[in-house]
Amino acid sequence: MSSILDIDLDYFNLTENPVQRLAKLLSWAECPVSFLVDNHHESLRRWKTYVKKGRLPEPRHILHVDEHHDMMDEKRTPNIANFIYHAMCTWPKVRVHWLVEEPIDSPAMWLSDVTWKVLSKRFTCGPYVPPEWPKPQLVSVCTSPQFVPVCLLKELLAPIEKLVIAEQDAQPGRAKRRRAG
Repeated sequence: MSSILDIDLDYFNLTENPVQRLAKLLSWAECPVSFLVDNHHESLRRWKTYVKKGRLPEPRHILHVDEHHDMMDEKRTPNIANFIYHAMCTWPKVRVHWLVEEPIDSPAMWLSDVTWKVLSKRFTCGPYVPPEWPKPQLVSVCTSPQFVPVCLLKELLAPIEKLVIAEQDAQPGRAKRRRAG
């Protein structure tokens, strides 16, 4: 059983003190950033690889920090709008908490009634990390350069890159910066 902290930097577009919010979240995690991607659905592919290679047990918890829930369709191919849907289908015991200040909508609007009825039992959302939520064994970060202003992206990436570099220096090969896209 494992837990993933999945951060999309677009979450910080509308937050006050975005760098401090990110630092607080990373401090809570007590886990180095495992990888960065530009397109959020690439995280799912990387998570699957970690599981397949035995580097991560099958996830039971995903803390999804994002401006969007990423469950906007049921298409067969994962994309930036549906990859959390695919994660929940891939791992039928995984629970997802969408960390969001004010939800812009609900997956119920996008998924079929039958699908939502099944997935809603394992999906929650709210502005806080649930108190019982386990700390992550993997932290993935999506830069979403098409959705995050350049100046904010630079501010947010500075502390993340230091964490990735510090982890590489401490344990070579464990955390690597590899950009998808």
